[in-house]
Amino acid sequence: MFKQLYYRNDKAYLAERKIPVHNFEKENKINLDYVKAWRDWLECDHVLRDQTHFIFVKTIEDIEFEKLSDD
Repeated sequence: MFKQLYYRNDKAYLAERKIPVHNFEKENKINLDYVKAWRDWLECDHVLRDQTHFIFVKTIEDIEFEKLSDD
């Protein structure tokens, strides 16, 4: 499966699943409890949204490092 990177607000995310928004609609309202349940089931820590999809993602943490030598 192809995984896509997303960048939002200076953070990087790895997409695990992309699901159409209409799958979470009930009576023309989005059921956020379903969105949260999917997020948790996929073991994601964040959900992004575009016009047509919810994108379930895992945050890519910045690595910290220190320079060991000038070589």
